[in-house]
Amino acid sequence: MRDKIVSKASDLFLKLGFKSVTMDDIAGEMCISKKTIYKYFCNKEILIEESTEMVHKTVHEVISTIAAKDYNAIEENFEIRKMFKEMFQVADTSPLYQLKKHYPEIYQKVMNRELDECNKCFKQNIEKGIRQDLYRNDLDIDVYVKFYYMLIFSIKENTSSEKESTKLELQALEYHTRAMATSKGIVELEKQLLKIKP
Repeated sequence: MRDKIVSKASDLFLKLGFKSVTMDDIAGEMCISKKTIYKYFCNKEILIEESTEMVHKTVHEVISTIAAKDYNAIEENFEIRKMFKEMFQVADTSPLYQLKKHYPEIYQKVMNRELDECNKCFKQNIEKGIRQDLYRNDLDIDVYVKFYYMLIFSIKENTSSEKESTKLELQALEYHTRAMATSKGIVELEKQLLKIKP
């Protein structure tokens, strides 16, 4: 039951926002009493913490699945972006922006957790791109990882609209890729951009 509550709460938080979803809403959606929820979670903050952890695990499992497929490094980044867009498209307000605004302590924990995971993913992607001759081999990998992380998370936490955030993230991905790409990489980037043009 505990996992079911976390799962349902995660869905609702991402769709409707961490602030606006109440324990009553979650109980109503699950056709259980609020008392049942309080049996497992003494307050909403604990439920939010567990929900963000569940979302984090799900996201990184999907990223690992995408990374294990036979995509080249640039294609891989576009596939990951597509996955994020599909996962969070239901929300009007960026979940991370809401978390930062209404639950700063939980937000800080989420960011500390994301820092290591994301940096590892970004680094592996750059190394893969260099091996495939899509990214330049003279890159200072750690610096580019840091730049991209700062860019993406600055957008996520400072843009309230999820739609606007998605648009800016695509521009950040293009900017990041162009900065690293070889001529072969530019060709691949243009190919990926064409696929998502309306």
